[in-house]
Amino acid sequence: MKHYDYILVGSGLYAGVFAWYAKQRGKTCLVLERRDHIGGNVYCEDVEGIHVHKYGAHIFHTSNKKVWEFVNSLAEFNRYTNSPVANYKGEMYNMPFNMNTFSKMWGVCTPAQAKARIDEQRSGVTGEPKNLEEQAISLVGRDIYEKLVKGYTEKQWGRDCRELPAFIIKRLPVRYTYDNNYFNDLYQGIPIGGYNVIIDKLFAGCEIETGVDYLENKARYDAMGDTVVYTGTIDAYFGYCFGKLEYRSLRFESEVLDEENHQGVAVVNYTDRETPYTRIIEHKHFEFGTQPRTVITREYPVSWEEGMEPYYPVNDETNQALYQRYAELAANEENVIFGGRLGEYKYYDMDKVIESAMKKAEAVFG
Repeated sequence: MKHYDYILVGSGLYAGVFAWYAKQRGKTCLVLERRDHIGGNVYCEDVEGIHVHKYGAHIFHTSNKKVWEFVNSLAEFNRYTNSPVANYKGEMYNMPFNMNTFSKMWGVCTPAQAKARIDEQRSGVTGEPKNLEEQAISLVGRDIYEKLVKGYTEKQWGRDCRELPAFIIKRLPVRYTYDNNYFNDLYQGIPIGGYNVIIDKLFAGCEIETGVDYLENKARYDAMGDTVVYTGTIDAYFGYCFGKLEYRSLRFESEVLDEENHQGVAVVNYTDRETPYTRIIEHKHFEFGTQPRTVITREYPVSWEEGMEPYYPVNDETNQALYQRYAELAANEENVIFGGRLGEYKYYDMDKVIESAMKKAEAVFG
């Protein structure tokens, strides 16, 4: 039986970055992936000549120059700027909340007018906000909360905003400028040719097995390597011995449309409660596509159950306390590195996953 320096469980960005560093040091790696392809949630499919983000919109943004230079060494990035719009029952609003939003909402023209309107509306919340609804109103006022926050958030979490803890929305971006750029980061873009370009380079030289479940054959795979890099769900690794952590999942519905331009922007958020999906993605706009047809994806949040893909952790107090118990077990596990959104139970952006993997790899390899 062949022996490897590293057994990488999962093939997303964390495992990929660690594998890249390992290969630079001449280490051997075996990658184990449950899906039928590598790349985790950044994997792209080619449909009608369009790079379709199969598991939801992934827009790379970071203020970390080291991370930006690293990803640019793997692929050239375009100048895509994330400027989503919100659709509330047919009314279209710019995101994030800025002077374009306020002008459309209230007809105001100046930052002072907008600030006065928000200050007036949030004065109704006194004392420490008791739930997400009060927290949101205290930040952006009632009108914006009712039209652009409430329905979207309730669909995302599957609960009434008054039942959600305030800390979920610690802050909401409010800009008193006419700036539709969603992110404040220094660097932003989409890899030209899609994320598979980066993934293929990260895992170059690794041996890869797809369609396999590490936990079902754990003893066998453990015997094949010196160290395991585990990026699956941490509670599953320990057999749910303390109980299951909560995750939210997503369901995607894609279709090819016989039209050149369906919605004029890559992402439209549907913020009313009645529309069952949270957003529609039109993938060609990520790379300024001019193809004669287009591909759209509707994104539906769903409650996660075992066997489904866990997309993001429910980082409330109960789950964080449970995670800490698993983290203590993980710290004592010999020759196993836990990383990534699922392995660390953190709602990481892509750049933060890469940064975490880089730090771990540098600590291991020097």
